[in-house]
Amino acid sequence: MSEGRFFDEMWAQEDAARPPYNSFYSWITHEDPARLRAKQREAEEVFRLTGITFNVYGRKEAEERLIPFDIVPRIISGREWQKLSRGIEQRVIAINAFLHDIYHRQEILKAGRVPVEMIAGNEALLPQMMGVMPPGGVYTHIVGIDLVRTGEDEFFVLEDNARTPSGVSYMLENRETMLSMFPELFAQEKVRNVSNYPLLLQKSLAESAPSGIPGDPTVALLTPGIYNSAYFEHSFLANNMGVELVEGHDLRVVDGRLCMRTTQGYDPIDVLYRRVDDEFLDPLNFKPESTLGVPGLFDVYRSGAVTLANAPGTGIADDKAIYSYMPDIVEFYTGEKAILQNVPTWRCSDPDSLKYVLDNLAELVVKEVHGSGGYGMLVGPAASKKDVEAFRKKLKARPANYIAQPTLALSTVPIFTKSGLAPRHVDLRPFVLMSPEGIRITPGGLTRVAMKKGSLVVNSSQGGGTKDTWVLDD
Repeated sequence: MSEGRFFDEMWAQEDAARPPYNSFYSWITHEDPARLRAKQREAEEVFRLTGITFNVYGRKEAEERLIPFDIVPRIISGREWQKLSRGIEQRVIAINAFLHDIYHRQEILKAGRVPVEMIAGNEALLPQMMGVMPPGGVYTHIVGIDLVRTGEDEFFVLEDNARTPSGVSYMLENRETMLSMFPELFAQEKVRNVSNYPLLLQKSLAESAPSGIPGDPTVALLTPGIYNSAYFEHSFLANNMGVELVEGHDLRVVDGRLCMRTTQGYDPIDVLYRRVDDEFLDPLNFKPESTLGVPGLFDVYRSGAVTLANAPGTGIADDKAIYSYMPDIVEFYTGEKAILQNVPTWRCSDPDSLKYVLDNLAELVVKEVHGSGGYGMLVGPAASKKDVEAFRKKLKARPANYIAQPTLALSTVPIFTKSGLAPRHVDLRPFVLMSPEGIRITPGGLTRVAMKKGSLVVNSSQGGGTKDTWVLDD
């Protein structure tokens, strides 16, 4: 059942499941395939009626698509999760400490652990944040750490997402869909709960409010609006947290406080969970032409009168060239070796690395340092000669804009197809909440799956789908 050299998370060997899948395998082998096909169609209809779609850009017009959902869960044992969660917590602590250091004393640069040129002039660095202390010292209130697996005990961090990680609504809808369609599975399996995420998010955000707030802090979620690709998630989270979903035109600065329009006038906001990019937050401090943000918002933030989650300027931690220094960053701030390892990475800004990458372009994965969503990347083994040569020209023109990594043998998990179970490659995005009161990690996260046979690209924008992720209490 496994796909050659790839580690299959369900199958230990032909027709023998690995321990986390034993109970599920026993269940699915006794199920009528026709019933499962009907359930798969039912799930697709639920997603369509709920409006769980996303926008694909890069064409003449944005195209709205349904995200494929597969009914075979991705199952992780409690033992596996224990190690993963320790590594995730360690990494998030280090990222937050790194951001504080970069915007203050820059000790890691003075120590030579990260080159000054990696920070100076980096387009993700926000000069306006220099010397600014976020309320409670938290920069990364919500973080998504993208993980891949290559073996029984081999997990790697593929990317860090500390700006505005998305996808948590799909994690929650996937679980809700599975619970409604297959309640018998949850009766026989001890699967850890994820449905309390919105309540934990609201609690974590409230804990991050500026000090001295009388009564309970007021939290709101700032969205760019209905045409944003993640608008479904914005409205979903606001509704499930019980907070107001606002746009820039609903807000204004009144007497040094950020306030939102209500039927009774303007009421103060203490914490703004913003899903608007840094440069659009405040036309007085950033892009003057922005209509998505609030004039004077950054001045209120700088005064300590409102919390912005995540803090502006966190994108420097998402930089894929900075990513290559993460083992050093973790050790520098925690005093410990990184529990979760990086994927080997070549920084194309280095002439020797660039030469290696150009010589081996057809065998590597090359990414933009500030890219996301699977855009602007080359998967060498899956690319045509024409695409490789076109990418070679871009790489030579702007080498510092790219990093390269080996093509990993990503683990597979079966999906349910018309002809039965078939392996497909997956990754995992666990979601982490951070406040001055501590760190909360949702057990599991969002499993993204490449729906096409042999494909290593799991992004929904590139045709990938999602699965429910189970962490067992074992």
